Amino acid sequence: MSKTSIEPCFIEPLPSKTSDLLIELTELSQPDKKLNVNTASSLASLVRVMNCYYSNLIEGHNTKLQDIHDAMQGELQTVAADDKTRNLQLEAVAHIRVQEEIDKLHLNGQLPEPTSPAFICWLHQSFYHNATDEMLMIDKDKQVIMTPGQFRIAGEEVAVGRHIPCAGKDVNGFMQYFGERYSNTGRTNRMISAATAHHRLVYIHPFLDGNGRVARLMSHAINLKAGVGASGLWSISRGLARGIRSNSEYKLKLDSADTVRQGDLDGRGNLSQASLIDYTNWFLEVSCDQARFMSGLFDLKNLSARLDKYVEIKELSPESKYILSAVLTNGEIARGDASRLTGLKERRARDVLSALVNDGIIGSDKPKGAVSLRFTIDSSRILFPRLFEDFSDQ
Repeated sequence: MSKTSIEPCFIEPLPSKTSDLLIELTELSQPDKKLNVNTASSLASLVRVMNCYYSNLIEGHNTKLQDIHDAMQGELQTVAADDKTRNLQLEAVAHIRVQEEIDKLHLNGQLPEPTSPAFICWLHQSFYHNATDEMLMIDKDKQVIMTPGQFRIAGEEVAVGRHIPCAGKDVNGFMQYFGERYSNTGRTNRMISAATAHHRLVYIHPFLDGNGRVARLMSHAINLKAGVGASGLWSISRGLARGIRSNSEYKLKLDSADTVRQGDLDGRGNLSQASLIDYTNWFLEVSCDQARFMSGLFDLKNLSARLDKYVEIKELSPESKYILSAVLTNGEIARGDASRLTGLKERRARDVLSALVNDGIIGSDKPKGAVSLRFTIDSSRILFPRLFEDFSDQ
C-alpha cells in the first residue's frame, strides 16, 4: 500500500454546503466577549470532563461521573475486583490532563502543528503515561504490550472491522506523508482537516491501540489552532458520541469514508472524494451543533439566570445571588467584599460566603484568597443537566 493511498486529503473544489458550514462554525465558535477569563477557564475545565466522559463512551467504556469525580480528587479504586473501574478512572484523568495541556499550549501561543507526527506521538505517549500493564496489553496470548508514543513497527499488523490498515513497516512513511499534507495549511484547509485528518489518521491506524482517542484530541487541537475552538468552551467528543440523529453515526461515517474511489467522477485519489465530502459535512454539522449548544449554555445572561436558580434549588441564602453575580461578572471577588455586595453585616456576610465555598460553587486557590466560580461535576447536574442528559441515571 502506497503512502499516497490516503488521498484525497482535502476537498477540492470546495462544495457550497461545506463552505457554508465552515462560515457557520466560525460564527458560532466565538465565545461571549463579556465572559470573564476566570469564569471561562472554569467552564473550560468542565468541558474537559465532559469530553473525557464522551470519549470513553465512544470506546464502549461507560465511566460513571462519580468515578471521574473521585479520580480527579485522587481517589482511585484500589480493590482488585474494581481493577476495571480503576482503569476507566485512569483513562478519564489522562484525557482531562492531556486536553488541559493542549489548552494551555494554545493559550500560551506554543501549540505545535497538531498533525505533525511528533505531536501525535506526544498525544499518545501522554495519554498512556500512567497506564497499567493491563491497559497496555494488546494480545494476552502473545504477550504483546504497546509502547506509549510508538508507531506500529514491522510485524505489528492490525485489522479494524472491514478495513486493513497499512503494514507496520510502512507506518512511519505514511505518517511522514500525513504530516506533510496536513501541516502549515491555510485556515480553511485547517478547519477542514479537523475532519479529514481525523479520518485519515484512524485509516492509517498508526498505533496498536488508542487511535480514536488520539484523533479526537488532535481534532480538538486543530480547531484551537484554526481559531474555532472558543478557547476550550466547546469540543468535539460530545457531538461525535451523540451524532445528529443517532449515536451510531460516528463509526458509520468513519467506515463510509474508507470507501475507495468510485470511477473517474469521484476525484483523483485512492479513496472516494464523494464519501470524504459526505463525512466532512457531517463532521462540520456536528461541530456547529456543539458550538451552538455550548455557546447558548455559556451565554452570560443564561449563566446568570442558572446561578440564581442554583441558589434556590440548593436552598442557599438569597443574598448568595449577589455574590455569585459579582463573581460571574468580575471573575473573582475579595472575601471582604461580601458585606458590601450583600448589604449584610460583616459576620452574616461571611457566613453566606462560607456556605457558598462549602457548597463548592465558588472556591479559592488560597485559604484567604479571592474567590472565583468552580463549575464541577456536582454543580453541573443542576446548572447544565443537558451536558449529560442521556445518562441521567448517574
